[in-house]
Amino acid sequence: MSWPTWTAAALFSEARPWAGEGRRLVEARHHVATMKLVDTVEEQALLERSIEATKPLVPEPCRHLHFMLAAPFRYRPAPVGSRFRRAGDPRGVLYAAREERTAVAEIAFWRLLFFAESPDTPWPERPLQLTSFAVELSTERALALAEPPLDRDLAHWTDPVAYGPTQALAECAREANVAILRYPSVRDPEGGENLAVLDCAAFARPEPREPRTWHLVLDANGVRAVCELPTVRLGFDRAAFARDPRIAALRWERPPAQVSRGRGGR
Repeated sequence: MSWPTWTAAALFSEARPWAGEGRRLVEARHHVATMKLVDTVEEQALLERSIEATKPLVPEPCRHLHFMLAAPFRYRPAPVGSRFRRAGDPRGVLYAAREERTAVAEIAFWRLLFFAESPDTPWPERPLQLTSFAVELSTERALALAEPPLDRDLAHWTDPVAYGPTQALAECAREANVAILRYPSVRDPEGGENLAVLDCAAFARPEPREPRTWHLVLDANGVRAVCELPTVRLGFDRAAFARDPRIAALRWERPPAQVSRGRGGR
């Protein structure tokens, strides 16, 4: 299958205004991790300031944003890049979902992928705690990849493992000053919509809203996710993400984690 040949000029003509909300999930450990290393809140604040000084600088156009929104624009991507960001590209992308269910499905997939690529790692003994939050977005230049005429290459935009075409599309989109890409989630079994934010100017509000706590349980049955308030329960069985060949080959049965207990432990 040959790659799509979209140009910046063609994408410029297809861009349209768009405003809406996205939902994003992140690990809820940004303060807990340092809390264990100190004795007082003052020491924790000092430690966090010291750690902050060692991190890459937030790009100038993103410095007005809350750290949870600015973080994807601050750090380099994984060695293989991501769906709309080449490896080594310093320009960040914030990924979000239109619905919380889709955001949970996305993170459930990526957690399972870790275990698929680490077949000897036991399932985690405890649930993973996550924070969900809303992101307000607005731009004059967004692209909908599932609508004509870009939908003719939808198979490329939603390939489960090949990111080359989408990374090339994002580069052309940046040349056309496109700020947001709207596309079908590749991971959500119900086919929700995802958002890729390419430009920090697209944030209509500099801080996240509506934080919620989720707990994710991974085991040989699949993934179960529970939101504390409001109460929401989601489940993804073994077949939920099997379209991806890496998940289809996942070794579900594995030994339980070995818990180390010191003297006096119960």
